[in-house]
Amino acid sequence: MCGITGVLAFNEIGRFPMINLAQATQGLARRGPDHQGTYVEDRYGVGHRRLSIIDLRPDANQPMKDPSERYVLAYNGEIYNWRSLRQELESKGIEFRTECDTELLLQLLIHEGRDGLQKLNGFFAFAFYDTQTQHLLLGRDRMGIKPLYFFHDESKVLFGSELKALLAYGIPKEIDHEALFTYLQLNYTPAPHTMLAGVKKLPPGHVLEVKEKQVTTQAWYTVPFSPNGQNRNSYDQQQKQLVELMEESVAMRLAADVPVGSFLSGGIDSSVIAALATRHTERLHTFSIGYADEPYFDETHYAKLVAAKLGTEHTVFSVTNRDLFEILHIVLDYLDEPFADSSALPVYLVSQLTRKHATVALSGDGADELFSGYNKHAAFWRMANPGWKENAVIGLRGLWKLLPKSRQNPLGNRIRQFARFAEAAKLSPMERYWAWASLASGVESYDLLSVEARGKLDTEAFIRRKAALLAMVQKGTVQEALHADATLVLPDDMLTKVDRMSMANSLEVRVPFLDHRVVEFAMDLPESSKITGTIRKRIVQDAFRDLLPAELYQRPKHGFEVPLLKWMQTDLKLLITNDLLSGELVKEQNLFDPSEVNQLLNQLFSRNPGDAHARVWALVVFQNWWKKYFT
Repeated sequence: MCGITGVLAFNEIGRFPMINLAQATQGLARRGPDHQGTYVEDRYGVGHRRLSIIDLRPDANQPMKDPSERYVLAYNGEIYNWRSLRQELESKGIEFRTECDTELLLQLLIHEGRDGLQKLNGFFAFAFYDTQTQHLLLGRDRMGIKPLYFFHDESKVLFGSELKALLAYGIPKEIDHEALFTYLQLNYTPAPHTMLAGVKKLPPGHVLEVKEKQVTTQAWYTVPFSPNGQNRNSYDQQQKQLVELMEESVAMRLAADVPVGSFLSGGIDSSVIAALATRHTERLHTFSIGYADEPYFDETHYAKLVAAKLGTEHTVFSVTNRDLFEILHIVLDYLDEPFADSSALPVYLVSQLTRKHATVALSGDGADELFSGYNKHAAFWRMANPGWKENAVIGLRGLWKLLPKSRQNPLGNRIRQFARFAEAAKLSPMERYWAWASLASGVESYDLLSVEARGKLDTEAFIRRKAALLAMVQKGTVQEALHADATLVLPDDMLTKVDRMSMANSLEVRVPFLDHRVVEFAMDLPESSKITGTIRKRIVQDAFRDLLPAELYQRPKHGFEVPLLKWMQTDLKLLITNDLLSGELVKEQNLFDPSEVNQLLNQLFSRNPGDAHARVWALVVFQNWWKKYFT
């Protein structure tokens, strides 16, 4: 696992950023602490930070050139089927000098071009350059597990694994107001856009080509969509298919020349990964995080049951709210684009602690988005299959509006859920998905903007962006919601969170559920194999029931909510009121409406805060970023 960045200049002006290549590369040091390398020629410069996983010798360092020195590759990721692909190329007379997947990718691109990407099983972002033709090819893996940002104008193309690399080159810094409006609703910015106008994320499954100063992007892979599911095997046969696919996926992801462990939360998904991994390694090391101050959310009891059944070497990290609070500023400082998913904090902490024992960790991420694991999916099912309960909740819409709502207690949270369900019944399928994927409504987010920011907001452009993201959501089915999750929530929220927080600690996280064969299998299943009126992730639960303790099936699913409200009303209060959201700063900044911000803060510090803390957190994250890069 690594970090990459580079410059392709079209003229002499475009070459100026190359003086900052080493600095930009150094900015990615946490992604790759083991080696820094650069390659520079007349019009092209590329930098690489290496986290050594396969073939630890210096020969495998990057940027890597082929023997003719015509082609140069800088690459971030892992190709799990590289050995079989290498044998295929060797049969054609191609010779290799190393024992790493980097050289395999280099030779594959030389001989098969971007068509060779279809053969890869893994996750990656790469920059492949032909010094003879000055042709640059950037690419990103199918699911968007690894990131890649880019910027181009009339004089150059810049790219990097993180936005901080591009900022090191001195790119223009101008807020994208449609992105800001989206962020205030979703808590993140979906690809291809970023918070900075002119800077883009290469979407998952896409390549960017630069030929003779022409910059084009094109999809080489799209997540398939099957409205009704074409897998007509019996449910028992489907379960066997899933077990076979997952076992092969896990086995492939255990390959490394460094210690490999597995996250074990105590939930079904991570337990499945650990159970399959024990079949292919003698002594698997598993890691759990326990919440000493939040016993309701502490699932380490279940993780210990799984570890005991599987015979893993298990480590429990017991953390307190104070531990989480102490890393808050570290996490905020590392984020180079506003990202307000507060669960990034525990992900950072478990990555930091795991890195002391392993360089690679397996994770259960992706199962919820593929197989219907969220309340949102159950809500879509209920909306499509209403009974008297659903009709009653919708009919009492006016009552739910009047009652106090809060995530902080079971009754308030249930009222909140009823209100969201009832309101969504009035919406089109596309707007319903957006509402259930959002933390704040469009009206709330618009009102929060200053008059000047509203004037710069192109609402038609925002509508077009949203329509492009949700193109498949037409009828409001669970299948459509899952496809939207796989192409929006998964890469732009969940995988972004895991990539940034694990890479901040130089830990590689591998996600077996996102092997493209598993994804395609999940997308081809009928809805009934994934969700019913009472069961979510049905096939995942049933297929692996014999491997896991029965207790895992007799417990409610608990997420973990960072105690933001408690912090904001105590430790963070002065930072919020006197600094990040002070009236002076908000007025000077002129992005947000001071009266709306003040009203939101009054709600936050009242006896009935509702969801104000979630919206304030999005502002805190944004303001911290803005102060770092704009003042």
